[in-house]
Amino acid sequence: MEKLFSLQKYGTTVSREFLAGLTTFLAMAYILTVNPRILGEIKGLTPGSVFTATAIASAIATLCMAFMANLPVALAPAIGLNSFFTYIVVHKMGYSWQLALTAVFLEGIVFIILSIFNVREAIAGAIPVNLKRALAVGIGILIAVIGFEKTGMITVGGDHIFGLGKLADPGVFLAVIGLVIIMILHSLNVPGAIFIGIIVTTILGIPMGITKLPETWKGPFSMPEMFPRFKFDFTVSSILTFKFFTVFFTFFFIDLFETIGILFGVTIQAGLIEKDGTIPKLKQAFLADAVGTVAGAALGTYTVSSSVESTTGIAAGGRTGLTALFTGLFFLVALFFWPVFRIVPTAATFPALIFTGFLMMSPVVDINFKDPTESIPASLAIIMMPFTHSIVDGIIYGVLSYVTLKVVTRRLKEIHPVTWLFFVVFIFKVVLDGIGSR
Repeated sequence: MEKLFSLQKYGTTVSREFLAGLTTFLAMAYILTVNPRILGEIKGLTPGSVFTATAIASAIATLCMAFMANLPVALAPAIGLNSFFTYIVVHKMGYSWQLALTAVFLEGIVFIILSIFNVREAIAGAIPVNLKRALAVGIGILIAVIGFEKTGMITVGGDHIFGLGKLADPGVFLAVIGLVIIMILHSLNVPGAIFIGIIVTTILGIPMGITKLPETWKGPFSMPEMFPRFKFDFTVSSILTFKFFTVFFTFFFIDLFETIGILFGVTIQAGLIEKDGTIPKLKQAFLADAVGTVAGAALGTYTVSSSVESTTGIAAGGRTGLTALFTGLFFLVALFFWPVFRIVPTAATFPALIFTGFLMMSPVVDINFKDPTESIPASLAIIMMPFTHSIVDGIIYGVLSYVTLKVVTRRLKEIHPVTWLFFVVFIFKVVLDGIGSR
């Protein structure tokens, strides 16, 4: 273990990495229920096959991250893209799910090529240091907001953007208890505070009727529904169209910048980022992400990318790829014992996200607020992420304002050449989004 993951170098232990890996998995486990429910609405894709594809693809990608990059980052199909895949690409645009998977598959192939030739590293290196810090803070606030929403502690819409939820609701009340337990344990420096909080909250939910014990302990493992898969549509008349390019570019764009944002966010939180603002073994991390996307498409699910829930494992003490290794193994175990993991209710898992969001806000103190050309773009990125529910939008507005302010203050030398390319691409995206919304 020491030779593979350098545990002593990072001041961690096997038991701590195991606990962190389990914590990460529990925080991510909801994807195994959400994905089959949404993609299962597509004719030809059964919930059982989607479940199996999700678990195996997540395991493959996460294990690649463990051994290739030695980072405590887990991967899974990106939440949010499942709705785009199902309701927009397949149902609204009328694409077959085979053609949609072809777009995802080609995106993964392109990412592998870009990763091998260090193009993705160059893109990541072009993001200004203060914006990288802002990404960690913005992602922290975003996942905290998501946690508050999922638990029902806050509501969205109505007379206010955010409103206070019904705390008297049993599920919401249990989530509040879970969050308080985690905060108290962490404040008392109890090891594994997040994981313990999840377990205790799950147990408390049994008499409250929130934690539902399974009727059967047999896992929904259905290999016949999965293999052979590899069902793509490479018909020239299908893929050489503007509509196909639009779908491909959407998957490509979101995965590219969300992966960069999440990797910087979680490595900053873990204290793994280098002094020059770079991530160790970033090339290998990008390759793991790309391999996961290709494997996911081949197995029957959409884009696989680095998961923001990895922050829960890092908060629990995970510092190396051993955390990712354990998380990947738990995804494989879930194939056989999913009902055991499924009893953990939303009220127990999402408080972990909320608390992790709190922990991710610490880099804000390192942002240079004395320089408005640095602090304003950083602040915009932080604000836009939770309010738009998009890491990509935060990056877009951060970069646009960064370049604009550097230009008007005649500090063009501080703008990286690749950042200029981002600026042009983002301008076109904003314009096209504006035209499309009319």
